[in-house]
Amino acid sequence: MPSSNKILLVEDNHQDEFLILRNLKKVGMVNPIDVVRDGQQALDYVFCEGEFVARDNSLPILVLLDINLPRVSGLDVLEKLRADPRTKSMPVVMLTSSDDDSDRLQSYRSGCNSFVRKPVDFGEFADAVGRIGVYWCATNIPPNGKCPGRC
Repeated sequence: MPSSNKILLVEDNHQDEFLILRNLKKVGMVNPIDVVRDGQQALDYVFCEGEFVARDNSLPILVLLDINLPRVSGLDVLEKLRADPRTKSMPVVMLTSSDDDSDRLQSYRSGCNSFVRKPVDFGEFADAVGRIGVYWCATNIPPNGKCPGRC
């Protein structure tokens, strides 16, 4: 599966989705962002199954993944992504409101690249999302070696 320059946001909370999208654009992210609402949709999107069977088979350059999702949890999605050779090295950031140490530890054990707790404060939340976008989409060099962001 080739890589694209798309970001996949897996978020079931519409308000958080709005804030994430707004703040990624605010820091100058030009990458297209696709949004899915639950863990099963995330898997279907990445592996071009179900409602996404006709989607081109390119992988997102980054997955922003919530833990607490309907149908399939974010941790289960992460484990399935890491179990498949096609998605094993795809960057996945757990972006969650969970403050549970066990969620953080399990995320890292399952192969997440980063764990970011969504701050309750709006300004802190906006700053955190901006830093995620700048780092993962403009600073980090992904496994395919291509500069994905504003380069």
